Amino acid sequence: MSSTISGRIAPVATGSLPPYSPTTYVDYSKPEARAAYEKALADVRATLGTEYPLLIGGQRLKGSKTFESTNPSRPAEVLGRFQSGTKEQASQAVEAAAETFKTWSRVPADERAAYLVEAAKRMKARRHHFSAWMTLEIGKSWNEADADTAEAIDFMEYYAREMLRYDNPPPLTQLPGEKDSMVYLSLGVGAVIPPWNFPLAICVGMATAAIVTGNTVVLKPASDTPGIAWQFVALMEEVGLPAGVLNFVTGDGSVVGDQIVRHPKTRFVSFTGSKDVGIGINKLAAEVQPGQKWLKRVVAEMGGKDGIVVDDEADLDAAALGVAQSAFGFGGQKCSACSRAIVVDSVHDAFVARLMPAIAQLVKQGDPAQYGTYIGPVASERAMNGILKYIEVGKQEGKLLLGGGRVPGEAGWFVQPTVFDDVPATARIAQEEIFGPVLAIVRARDYDDALRIANDTEFGLTGAVYTKNAAKLQRARDEFFVGNLYLNRKCTGAMVGCHPFGGFNMSGTDSKAGGRDYLLLFLQAKSVAEKLG
Repeated sequence: MSSTISGRIAPVATGSLPPYSPTTYVDYSKPEARAAYEKALADVRATLGTEYPLLIGGQRLKGSKTFESTNPSRPAEVLGRFQSGTKEQASQAVEAAAETFKTWSRVPADERAAYLVEAAKRMKARRHHFSAWMTLEIGKSWNEADADTAEAIDFMEYYAREMLRYDNPPPLTQLPGEKDSMVYLSLGVGAVIPPWNFPLAICVGMATAAIVTGNTVVLKPASDTPGIAWQFVALMEEVGLPAGVLNFVTGDGSVVGDQIVRHPKTRFVSFTGSKDVGIGINKLAAEVQPGQKWLKRVVAEMGGKDGIVVDDEADLDAAALGVAQSAFGFGGQKCSACSRAIVVDSVHDAFVARLMPAIAQLVKQGDPAQYGTYIGPVASERAMNGILKYIEVGKQEGKLLLGGGRVPGEAGWFVQPTVFDDVPATARIAQEEIFGPVLAIVRARDYDDALRIANDTEFGLTGAVYTKNAAKLQRARDEFFVGNLYLNRKCTGAMVGCHPFGGFNMSGTDSKAGGRDYLLLFLQAKSVAEKLG
């Protein structure tokens, strides 16, 4: 494996990396794994209240004031204090990244890839530390947090290998009398704006894709999860990534985020988050600023209103479990979460009869720091209040089968897993992204009607179909308009390298993170033709 030589990391030797394969999840039924996670939680709690800096061009700086990152299970528990960066500091970070780009873009691809390989190795060795941060900072269960960390590791391993592939493109057709070639060049400074729901995996994936392709980054993490983002930044410092390649600026999105998107030296924006914020970023990035020499490239993943179709020829037990897992894993706070179960009418009652006990058996709610908890709190008081408003709307639009409010007696931001039945396909709770533990069951007349309903939203991220009929599965392949389609399995849990991830319509630009096309979004091709003789 790579090691540092004379202050720089040794390049990845050609052919030295084994074929990529996804990271295996931890089995917490084993006592030693449980003990390791408990220790990691205690270690993170030992750092409570630490103040963290901005990082600009390798310098640790203070902002105009600080804000707190708190535990959504215990809002009085302050995990850390972070800087509110100013507009001027956001510009300073872009300028630092632009200056560093002049040298970083010239670093050989095999050396850039080596930083990712080494960071992945160290993250894997300390995976419980990163996962414990997510359990405490955003309320992920042990398994959900471990999956997030595993995905971050996988992104680095996968993108390192992909960069080596792009560094050796296949030859072009040669025109007689010429030597024709094409190379991939870095773009420049990227504004990387990740979400709070996958605060390590998506943060790491977007940032390292930009870095390994020779770009420099200004990372603006979500204000609910700056702590886990800092752990990643510290890791990249530890492996020796040169100062100014990865800059870290926390603060208000309308101040810091808008400025790094707007800045004329920003070449591209990589964003994951809500539809409304994504639209605003796309609009702001499209405005050409004085001195700007390019049209900014925007890579956006903006959410979904994902449906699982349950056909009258489905295995209803499997469908009930898949819907329950997809709807309530991490409290439905996934852009891929199932928020609509679209059930053919003739099996509706039988499906519901299986779904309710599946939820009851699966969904143990409580403090995610406790082993065995399946669903914890939602991300914040703001998120909780928004979800509760949608639940009240749902009570007017459908029949409440389960939940319907805040968990009583809890100080944290806990919302009951909630299921509405007989929801019209055009209802608000069947059309608008709620981003919480709320499932709408919609009846369909038949399979044709189910596919129509599934496609009848402004989104197009994930979807699933349960049926034993091969012809109907083929129709889903042809007609279900989503970026990630799953057949006879849940609609969450995309794996790097296996399920390139990204959606259609208002779900974003179909970036296909974790796929063979993704790094092209951070590169530009240069064709070179030399006349011979």
